[in-house]
Amino acid sequence: MRLPRGSDFRPSWPFTNGHVQTLFSPGAFISGYPFSRTSCELIQRAEKVVLDAGHGVRLSGAFTAQKLRPQARGLAVLFHGWEGSVDSSYVVRTGNRLLGEDWDVLRLNFRDHGGSHALNEGLFHSCRIDEVVHALGAIAARWPTRPIALAGFSLGGNFALRAAMHQACAGISLSYVLAVCPVIDPASGLFALERRAHGLYQAYFLRQWRKSLRAKQVSFPQHVYFRPAELKQSLIDLTELLVHRHTHFSSLQAYLQGYALTGSAMQSMTIPATILTARDDPMIPVKAFEELDLPANVELDIAPYGGHCSFMHGFNMKSFTDDYIAERFNTLSDGRLSAWLAARP
Repeated sequence: MRLPRGSDFRPSWPFTNGHVQTLFSPGAFISGYPFSRTSCELIQRAEKVVLDAGHGVRLSGAFTAQKLRPQARGLAVLFHGWEGSVDSSYVVRTGNRLLGEDWDVLRLNFRDHGGSHALNEGLFHSCRIDEVVHALGAIAARWPTRPIALAGFSLGGNFALRAAMHQACAGISLSYVLAVCPVIDPASGLFALERRAHGLYQAYFLRQWRKSLRAKQVSFPQHVYFRPAELKQSLIDLTELLVHRHTHFSSLQAYLQGYALTGSAMQSMTIPATILTARDDPMIPVKAFEELDLPANVELDIAPYGGHCSFMHGFNMKSFTDDYIAERFNTLSDGRLSAWLAARP
């Protein structure tokens, strides 16, 4: 048995350039959906849901049940990236593929994403892992299909890996987690984004974040989150203000360390896991991945190409990650993934 590896991905020119990959990534920056939304079964049959995330917190999502077999292969839970949503095209594309492979699919919005600003008064930040784990527990109880496999992209990949390590706290029984270009070292990623990456990326995320913060203010006009002048600050300065005003962390560095997965942080991972990233990712430096100390059950796959969460073969807008995720999930449902991970070089 052989599953796809990052080294198998050989895109056509000019998609051998990480910036081209990232800029043409479906749903990001300049491109649109590689399929018609109106004909997408995942969206057409989706049930909008609101989930109990503990302590009065509510998170929104969308559930779609497969209709191809009497019983689903399992439940696939998908996490979007920062300022994405359940309707981001990379999430929809992956979910639609898994739906066609007989998986039930649950797409989860993080707090203040996907138009959910009015659900909770407190602001989203990247250390709110407890509510995501609690929501996973609610998902597992409401849709008891097994196995449960979790996939996340970018910041969603970071959340997915942390949730997998916290699953026992909520009595969840996840079977597998796959993270695509996850944030590993938030400090290096944040500073790379502002100081070393192409200015278009910083401008994009700042524009999206400011739009989200304004929507939050409209939802809770009695609470002043940020003054209009404060929203004009740089990415790092605005993040630092968020930390001091809306978290319990004493410093920006302490906050960034609060969701870091560097070094041996993933030694406590007890389930099979895969991390797929690209050496040419312009947003997340590959060095953080090369310095990881991982247990045997965690597969690290560094592809030479792929950009940030893109992995597009070419202008046909077909993504390598569709096959990559689907084949690993299907191998899990067939009961062969753990054996494959144990036997790999």
